[in-house]
Amino acid sequence: MIKATNIHKKFGQVDVLKGVDIQVDKAQVVSIVGASGAGKTTLLHILGTLDTMTKQEGSSLLINDIDVTKMPEYKRAKYIGRVFQDPMVGTAGNMQIEENLILAMRRGKSLGLKWAFKDSEQAFFKERLALLGLGLEDRLSARMGLLSGGQRQSITLLMATMLRPELLLLDEHTAALDPKTAENVLQLTDKLVAEYNLTTLMITHNMRDALRFGNRLIMMDAGRIIYDVKGDEKKQLTVADLLQKFEVAGENALSDRMVLGAK
Repeated sequence: MIKATNIHKKFGQVDVLKGVDIQVDKAQVVSIVGASGAGKTTLLHILGTLDTMTKQEGSSLLINDIDVTKMPEYKRAKYIGRVFQDPMVGTAGNMQIEENLILAMRRGKSLGLKWAFKDSEQAFFKERLALLGLGLEDRLSARMGLLSGGQRQSITLLMATMLRPELLLLDEHTAALDPKTAENVLQLTDKLVAEYNLTTLMITHNMRDALRFGNRLIMMDAGRIIYDVKGDEKKQLTVADLLQKFEVAGENALSDRMVLGAK
């Protein structure tokens, strides 16, 4: 479970987050929508400890009742998996597929461990890569930089979930992909999240994806959560319902990308 209380963030004189409270229970899968500038990515970065909140009285961030903000990065790594919008960010392009996967397996452990494959790890890597249906299980020595964006993003997703993190954060992780590849990556996401029972937050500008992925939906505007729905109520939502919510939020809450994603 993740619990964030009274989260504020200022950049200069601009209040990007204005006292956000959010609790996400174990195995909840949350889609987060909102226009550019609503505070979605800033919130995700704070929850993922990539950024710090602007300290206010009563502000806190706990994962399973543990204050992860006070941990060193290598210890926090086992709690949080992240996949970003840019497929080139999550992997090392000058390293082989197998080397990237080893890095993911060693995440959260102290330095000095041997890099060499264990036979059991190699078999595990091949089994995981076979899930992608891209033939990469037979290309462990291939250099990551030679793969397509979709292939790299798929591997990044495998790496982020390999240690079954307490929290998986997805920041528009299909936005830079072509529609067919994006759909494949989203289906893989759904499969891995269900298999590992992962607590997940996913930012998306595609309202159809927001409705069909996960069991909870949050809408943000101007640094606040303005709509929060889950369970059967979320299942009954339509794109038209979401469009109406955005119209109520104001003229700046609905972006062209979100309208396009609704079609």
